[in-house]
Amino acid sequence: MKKLPDIPLLICVVLLVLIGLVMVFSATTTESVAAGDPFLYLKKQSLYVLCGFIAMYAGYRTDYRNLRKLVGWLLWTSLFLLLAVFVPFLGRSAGGASRWIDLGLFSFQPSELLKLSIVIYLADFLTKRQDSMRDLFRALLPPLLVVGAFCLLVLKQPDLGTVIVIFGSAYIMFYLAGARLLHLAWMAAAAAAGFLAVSVLSPYRFKRLLAFIDPWQDPRGIGFHIIQSLIAVGSGGFLGLGLGASRQKYLYLPEQYTDFIFAVLCEETGFLGAAVVIALFIGLIGRGLKVSREAPCRFGMLLAGGITAFIGLEAAVNMGVVTGLVPTTGIPLPFISYGGTSLIVMMYAVGIILNISSSGDKE
Repeated sequence: MKKLPDIPLLICVVLLVLIGLVMVFSATTTESVAAGDPFLYLKKQSLYVLCGFIAMYAGYRTDYRNLRKLVGWLLWTSLFLLLAVFVPFLGRSAGGASRWIDLGLFSFQPSELLKLSIVIYLADFLTKRQDSMRDLFRALLPPLLVVGAFCLLVLKQPDLGTVIVIFGSAYIMFYLAGARLLHLAWMAAAAAAGFLAVSVLSPYRFKRLLAFIDPWQDPRGIGFHIIQSLIAVGSGGFLGLGLGASRQKYLYLPEQYTDFIFAVLCEETGFLGAAVVIALFIGLIGRGLKVSREAPCRFGMLLAGGITAFIGLEAAVNMGVVTGLVPTTGIPLPFISYGGTSLIVMMYAVGIILNISSSGDKE
């Protein structure tokens, strides 16, 4: 029997999106005025939001079980798009990273689609192997190899933040699927060693690691991002400087309307505003896990859990970077950072959770 979708989850997402619109408008003052239209970025983000709500409705109206038929297509499409970012005149580079495909009228990040594709693939695979979840070679090793291969391509861009989110989501899904704790412990140890090796062996990642430990060793170089971010966060106090009153957004804080928009939010709305945003993410995660727990089938349980995991991990990593709790890595704040690809994929994913929540009793 069909039920109503999870309304508290929907409210959390809508509020986060509306906060994002306000903060994008505030954080893009300099860029918009320089472009000759003070509302330029607000207009663009509003269009992305409209597309996002259409995507969320589409996700809600489509039976989530039908996604199992698309697993192969999603993986091959993700692979093709990830390789396309390295094709001259098609891929676009910025800040030393090749993460975008530029089609002239718009550009997008294939890694955003990959996050959802991997979750759908794992939900399908782990559902098929539910009777052998304690077997490392039958249930865990095959999907780990697939996830690892895609992560290597993402690392090539390079984008360590997305790799962390993808692997973290996969790890949580293995746990939800009933993997042995011993296997999960080995997996965690191997992942920690791998991430440490990647950070140490790559010169620019090693510099970021050093900047995380002590950004003041190079305040005008590799430590600049985090220092300016911490200044913004600290300047906000309890109530903030007021909407539009950020000082750090005026050419001090890099990427102030994308990866570091949470710093502007903290500066303008203070601890109180940051607490509201964090509470909304906690509410979203809590409702997503509730939907996962009450899903009518194993595939729905894993799918809702995986989507909730990658949204929650991405939010946690972004806010951790902004507040100096995590080494700097380029990753947007879900529903709030400027940009279309992440927002549209995230809202479609939320639509899937809403569809699962309305799909009736357990099978």
